[in-house]
Amino acid sequence: MVPQQLRHIAGHLLTPLLMCLGMGLAYLGAFHQPEPHHLQVAIVGDTPQVKVLAETLKDAGGNALEVVTLSSRDQAVDELRDRELSGAYVPDAPHPELLVAKAGSDTTAMAVQAVFGQVAAQQGAPLTVTDVAVPASGDPTAQGLFFLLVALSIGSYTSVAVIGAAGAGLPMWMRAVIGLVMSLAVSVIGIVLAGPVFHIVEHDYAAVWGMGWLYSAGIVAVGVGLHTFLKRWTTLALMVLFVMLNFTTAGGVYGPELQNGFFGSLHAFWNGAGFVEGARGLLYFDNAGLGGRLLSLVLWLAAGVLLVVVAARYERGWQAGAAAESSDSGTDSANAEPTESRHGRPISDAEIEEEIEEAVGV
Repeated sequence: MVPQQLRHIAGHLLTPLLMCLGMGLAYLGAFHQPEPHHLQVAIVGDTPQVKVLAETLKDAGGNALEVVTLSSRDQAVDELRDRELSGAYVPDAPHPELLVAKAGSDTTAMAVQAVFGQVAAQQGAPLTVTDVAVPASGDPTAQGLFFLLVALSIGSYTSVAVIGAAGAGLPMWMRAVIGLVMSLAVSVIGIVLAGPVFHIVEHDYAAVWGMGWLYSAGIVAVGVGLHTFLKRWTTLALMVLFVMLNFTTAGGVYGPELQNGFFGSLHAFWNGAGFVEGARGLLYFDNAGLGGRLLSLVLWLAAGVLLVVVAARYERGWQAGAAAESSDSGTDSANAEPTESRHGRPISDAEIEEEIEEAVGV
């Protein structure tokens, strides 16, 4: 009996070990050495001196910097607000100015300031930093939307574990409806905390809430669909998709311009980046890039709905096959299922509790 219990425990302890390995690879791989990669910056002016400075920076920076020249300060502000630049330097001899947009990424603004702070120091003039997109009063580091993302994510994927285990005996359509309601509740909690409680979001509450619901519903739909096939391994799969690869690529701590190519490329289409960057565009940048980010959230939800449909058909086929087998063998199905059934096979209360306990919040 004891060896059997030890094997049982060892099987379940594999999950936290895999989570530890995955989190270490993801977080350390994404954040251990932030440095610029093709950081988009501009120097304002059309004089020969400006062009020489731009070429000098480009040569010195290599792949770290993408340097362009712009004709006017107003053009630089417009491109910053369109999120096409990370910073712009105005090399006025007595009073050089650096334009940044901290609401887009505070760490990126700091990286730009480090670059042009050295330029201004070489010119022997104090550098004035002007922020053209100031974060909300409750979010001075511009990372509050990322932490809202964390709350939405945990509420979403842990709901999947409960729905999949405790609701195992329910038909797929009913589990999907419960998931939709849970995602609504998670999104409402999120906007209440981010808005009136902590003032991370100061306007456009309805729009940010809608994006939060879309994001949460996508996670729940993917999870409910996957649960049919992965069972208790679903939580680990969701951790990979919506924590390890999601939090690290959302742009909340470091933007893609400060990450390596792998994590930077995922930022273009992963759902966490869709929510964070979409909300930033809505709140601070006159909807710049909002359409593409909304599309990514819709596509993630569509993928989840497709998974739910495929899982529902699989379950119906499984149940039909189990019913036919039971009929052929003359088995009394009522006696064969003393508890709930999962897709045609009996499950115990212990299995339900074990699977729910697999849900880990990070």
